[in-house]
Amino acid sequence: MDGPYRDVRMGVLFSLGVPLVLLVWAALRREQSLVRLLGLYWKVASLLLVANLLLTDRRPIGFVLLVIAPLLVVASLWFWVDLNEELADLPPWRPLPLTTRIWRWSLTLWALLSAGFSVTALGCLDAGARAAARCSVWMEAPIGLHGHLERVFGFVFGGQWTPAVAAFIGYLGLVAYVVGLFQWLLVRLPRLGRVAGDF
Repeated sequence: MDGPYRDVRMGVLFSLGVPLVLLVWAALRREQSLVRLLGLYWKVASLLLVANLLLTDRRPIGFVLLVIAPLLVVASLWFWVDLNEELADLPPWRPLPLTTRIWRWSLTLWALLSAGFSVTALGCLDAGARAAARCSVWMEAPIGLHGHLERVFGFVFGGQWTPAVAAFIGYLGLVAYVVGLFQWLLVRLPRLGRVAGDF
């Protein structure tokens, strides 16, 4: 049972804490290649939040996104030829580039392990299996996040943040994500290839 909790703690560290610090650090240092890389990362990593919102209301597609999202995160870190070249040209022992390289490799390892581990959750797609203890473990972290969001939402807006509202917001986010992905695949990729540019 400790597996998903360990996965969540590592996920928070590598997918939220470190990249946020790196983004602020890169912006202050005016390292545009790093700012672009981290901006792309945050766009792709938003799918992890969508997965958690959907799992709050036990939506089966959330389990599928737990596998897909980490793989897309890895792709977003290594896909861009121009960013990889610019990062390779930065002095390797300067603190910011060195920290970014360590983070990229660490996040890549975590994301691949997370995706592999999350494959075991695909057995929870069946409605009957979702009630089992092994599936409930996967939903404990999203439900914990829901509790925090519920308090913030109630304090700021005076409304109720229910699992159904979270799932609705999650579906809206997923639709926006898919539309953006198709726009990139059909318009930007054929035109720019593996160049991030000012994406």
